Amino acid sequence: MARPLHNPRIELGKKCHRLDYQASRRKPYNSNMSIALAQSNRDAFIAGCRDAFGVPVAVLLAGMIGFGALGHASGLSLGVTTATSIFMYALPGQVVFVEMIALGASGFAIAVAAILTGARFLPMTLTLVPQIPKEDRSRSLYATAHFISMTSWAVMMRDFGKISPERRNAYFTGFGLVCWSSGLPGTMIGYLLAGHVPTPITIGLVMLNPLFFLLSFTEVKAQVNRLALLIGGISGPIVYSVSPSWSILICGLVGGSAAFLIDLSLKRNF
Repeated sequence: MARPLHNPRIELGKKCHRLDYQASRRKPYNSNMSIALAQSNRDAFIAGCRDAFGVPVAVLLAGMIGFGALGHASGLSLGVTTATSIFMYALPGQVVFVEMIALGASGFAIAVAAILTGARFLPMTLTLVPQIPKEDRSRSLYATAHFISMTSWAVMMRDFGKISPERRNAYFTGFGLVCWSSGLPGTMIGYLLAGHVPTPITIGLVMLNPLFFLLSFTEVKAQVNRLALLIGGISGPIVYSVSPSWSILICGLVGGSAAFLIDLSLKRNF
């Protein structure tokens, strides 16, 4: 029996048909998937920058606009107000800094208060950095650690599992750099618009950042995180009515510990 003749055009047509079929079955574009398949850190860095533009930058920009207006209302200069966004880059600490200056507190008291509000960055860094391979932890990591914020940390904790380990540092650097860079124009805009924006709107803009943090964590699959959010949401208003000054600390310690113990018990039983 004679073998069929090999026709290059027919083979090429079949190959193109297979490629078209595979392309039609592909999922819609997902930046995190492209990170996992990225061939270089440059690709991962660019993807991080691209993913930051959108909701993360919009939320940070809005928060910094609110803070800029708050700084103006407290009597701070434009230079000091914007400097806090560059060097502190932590809205809760910046708000405490501004309020204590307005109250006439000493420099030592202001420094201690700002440091205490930034204590949350210690566990955030301890949970984020181990997910970056050791070979990527060069001295430059001390600089990129400045880009850690509630927004960037929440997004990294949610998406790092979808990103190949060797690309995580580059992706975080791109994402964090864009978010941090949005703080300066946001603060300046808020400062210059102060007086034209009602106070309730100013406060609401500042609260957008923690709201985004909360909503990001609702997508985290870990059951213990959802339990912590639930317990905190229920106990927060109750504890605040009893002890406003200590409510956040009490809810954090008690609620977080309770969520951990409940999750541990459920895992043992099921």
